[in-house]
Amino acid sequence: MRLIAAFFQLIRLPNLFFIALTQTLFQYCIFYPLFRGEMPAGDNKQFILLVIASVLIAAAGYIINDYFDVNIDQVNKPDKIVVDKLIHRRWAIAWHMILSVSGIILTALALPLLQKWYLVLGNILVVILLWFYSTTYKKSVLIGNVIIALLTAWTILIIYFSKIDISDVFAAADLERQAKFFRLTVLYASFAFIISLVREAIKDMEDMTGDARYNCLTMPIAWGINATKIYVAVWLIVLVLMLLIIQAYILPYGWWLPAIFCILLIIYPLVNIFYRLFKSYTQHEFHNLSNRTKFVMLTGILSMIFFGIYL
Repeated sequence: MRLIAAFFQLIRLPNLFFIALTQTLFQYCIFYPLFRGEMPAGDNKQFILLVIASVLIAAAGYIINDYFDVNIDQVNKPDKIVVDKLIHRRWAIAWHMILSVSGIILTALALPLLQKWYLVLGNILVVILLWFYSTTYKKSVLIGNVIIALLTAWTILIIYFSKIDISDVFAAADLERQAKFFRLTVLYASFAFIISLVREAIKDMEDMTGDARYNCLTMPIAWGINATKIYVAVWLIVLVLMLLIIQAYILPYGWWLPAIFCILLIIYPLVNIFYRLFKSYTQHEFHNLSNRTKFVMLTGILSMIFFGIYL
């Protein structure tokens, strides 16, 4: 039982649930309302396989990240170490390979390979990027953060491109409906990308002690804490402004409930993070900011429910 609990801790089970939730809400609250009654044959099966593939590949990424981070984690979070403490390093590598390969196979099974080969290639690239992120890129200035942000956005984009051919994105027969689907995809993929950039930079400040000891050149080490805070603040301002513009767009349609939800549970927490950012100096304070950012990620994704109601 202890080994099972350790495995679930290693693969970050709550984070995997979050990935599955994001894709499920995108499928049933964005795609279904727009294309109601016109579901292609086998769409549900395709979607379920893609979700499982995404979860398996992400789980493999978490495993390989912990595998290469054992020494750093002994400094930053010694009480949360699993690899080498509860699960042998060989088993960690084995599970990484099994989950990665399984995720790619499921992606290939989910999609018409001749038509959607680029999505299978995309998930292969995700596996490769997660490996190099863990070995190299996460120790470099900005590159690792951008990779994680892109992969976070990819969880939405892969579902979108599984429905729409690349050639049809800008030249669809049903322009109005396709345009709405495209805009909502860009909206949530952009939100996922920016909020991930914010959280990754905050996590870099939280983990600065261990990273510095093992010669990682993350943003706060290379630029300094103050410059990193300014970087985070700029992205927070961009995100808040983007959300305010969206509120100004939806209010004339009488979407009061989603507007109130967004202001109270997304915009206000972001402003609160901005306020606390420049008052944070300790690892505990940065950890608290990271958790607050994670809360905003959750409420942002949950806002898809309103499109399921209003579309």
